[in-house]
Amino acid sequence: MGVAFDGQRRGRLVGVSSTGGIAGALLLVFTPASFFQRLVPWLVLFATLVFAFGRHLRRRAASRGNGHVYGGYFGGGIGFLMLTALTIPGQGAREAGATKNLLAMVMNASAVVIFAASGKVGWTMAGAVCVGSIAGGFAGTWLLRRLPEDVLRGFVVVVGIVLTVWLFLRA
Repeated sequence: MGVAFDGQRRGRLVGVSSTGGIAGALLLVFTPASFFQRLVPWLVLFATLVFAFGRHLRRRAASRGNGHVYGGYFGGGIGFLMLTALTIPGQGAREAGATKNLLAMVMNASAVVIFAASGKVGWTMAGAVCVGSIAGGFAGTWLLRRLPEDVLRGFVVVVGIVLTVWLFLRA
């Protein structure tokens, strides 16, 4: 049985997500694009491995608390890290997916404020990403409601592996 996150804990997670989104966006705005491009495949690989083996880390992490991630910087793989951070304490994949979606929305909305102010946004591409994100959100919700827990976890790991390989080949 999964661990339910009460309103107070979710409120703290929303605050951390907003702060992480802003911090990550500032990091992205002020670091060279080449650095980010070389770093992302490693971040996605790390996030995928941690998610894949996260169940084994659950006992160790329970005594240490949750880590912090910078979503505005690592939006492409933050979902894996967030799912890991939410499932290690015992939250089921379905509830973790729903919580992740809420926190990702907060994180991304916070980061958008920084990106918009930076003057570095390609709005045509941003619009396409927005449409894709909305479609992915609906597809993800549909899958969350229909797939068995183990199939859902396996699907996330396979997507992470494919994304990691693609990013390494592209870098």
